[in-house]
Amino acid sequence: MKKVALLVCLMFFISCKKETEETFGQPNPVEVSKTPEELGKSIFEGKGNCVACHKINEKFVGPSVQDIAKIYKKQNGNLVSFLKDEAKPIIDPSQYELMKTNLALTKEMSDEELKGLEAYIYSQVK
Repeated sequence: MKKVALLVCLMFFISCKKETEETFGQPNPVEVSKTPEELGKSIFEGKGNCVACHKINEKFVGPSVQDIAKIYKKQNGNLVSFLKDEAKPIIDPSQYELMKTNLALTKEMSDEELKGLEAYIYSQVK
């Protein structure tokens, strides 16, 4: 009887093992399957914390996303370079000091994440 109970317990533990492997340091499969705009939106609303200062169609603390997109397109600006803190701001440079805190976040992002953020911003132009 003890052997049967031990065998049942052993089978229970084996059947409860985790079937998926952890992908430590690898991109989340959900993130990989997103379009650049979807990735950018999730960054804008999430880890980028952009929504704290930017609204889509109205000025808040910073300029609206639509204004950013229009001005950067019109002036052929490089939004990714700005987010890497490699280019000077072309929209209201007086607010650059406020943006520095968030630039510390965006400088740590991958090129794919920054291009996604750029794609999302440009997708908001109406």
